[in-house]
Amino acid sequence: MKEGAQLTQAETRNRYEVFHTDCPARNVVDHVTSRWGIWVLISLRSNDLRFHELRDSIQGVSEKMLAQTLRALVQDGLIWREVEPTTPPQVTYGLSEFGQDVSEPLTDLFNRITQRLPPRSPG
Repeated sequence: MKEGAQLTQAETRNRYEVFHTDCPARNVVDHVTSRWGIWVLISLRSNDLRFHELRDSIQGVSEKMLAQTLRALVQDGLIWREVEPTTPPQVTYGLSEFGQDVSEPLTDLFNRITQRLPPRSPG
């Protein structure tokens, strides 16, 4: 769509109204951009991880907050969850195709920020 172009009636009907509080797309955006959502998606970009591996890779997240974040992202279809029937159960998480698509610009944003920050001072 060109800048300044008007949406047709059909295009308007098929789009989500993300500025409305009851829009389902808004919930997904809220989960992705939550304090821990972005870190989960970036952590899973390179490989699938178990719960404890995710917890260890994201410093500062509590088990409770990680579990809540994972639950929301699974429900949104951004990540998948696989439970191995062992004692205790081993749970592995990975990005769905949708999650890969969404996490790509997040990773790019993260890379741009870290490349543009001034060098860290020692100590």
